[in-house]
Amino acid sequence: MYLMDTPYGSVPLPVWERPEPQPRAAPVPLSRAKIAASAIQLADAHGLDGLSVRKIAKELGVGPMRLYDYVINRAELLDLMVDAVYAQIAEAGQPTEWRAAVLDIVHRTRAAALEHEWFADLLGARPHLGPHALAVGESTAAALSRAPGLRGIDDLQRALGVLNAFICGALRREITERRTARLTGTDVSAWQAALGPYLTRMLETGRYPTIARLVIDGAHLNAEETFHHNLITILDGITSHPRPDFGGSASR
Repeated sequence: MYLMDTPYGSVPLPVWERPEPQPRAAPVPLSRAKIAASAIQLADAHGLDGLSVRKIAKELGVGPMRLYDYVINRAELLDLMVDAVYAQIAEAGQPTEWRAAVLDIVHRTRAAALEHEWFADLLGARPHLGPHALAVGESTAAALSRAPGLRGIDDLQRALGVLNAFICGALRREITERRTARLTGTDVSAWQAALGPYLTRMLETGRYPTIARLVIDGAHLNAEETFHHNLITILDGITSHPRPDFGGSASR
């Protein structure tokens, strides 16, 4: 096994740094890319709960133990799957203007998450460090670093934190709605219509005037329009909102 020394002892090298096992012509040639592609197909169809080494091996026509020559555990398998999705996000050329570049990356991230809903379930925890994930992170950070009003690495860190929080929250909310519609057989329009009379009665009490304004006068956008509108608001805030003074900023 390929190991590296850390302050916590010896641990396996990341899957990205371990060489592929020697290829076999028979019975079935394997690679990490092939394993990840099969796992993605299963997860697209059945979600992460329906994913197992045994099922992947069956799809590939090999014994389950053979897969452990390529990945040592489920976490590594998920790393490969996630990085394959990041490869989709990274593959297109990017505009040079900072805002256009960020919009392009974030909208491609949304498109990838809608194609692979399980991807959103794996966002928001520890950062993904596969080569394609790092490439997307670098492109995003480089684009944001050119935004007017960002005055150093502290501002860039905050901007990236806000943007990533928006991406995770917005995608999870949209995908949760899609799953709920499939589970219940009721889309959001039908749900709103069913509860409309109740909500009208509640708003007519006068106890919720601000919510009433939102319901009656607010824009009613579809999911894509809402995502884009809110993303624009985030980018506007990054470039125009004055930084709070916490009484001792390291970026002064």
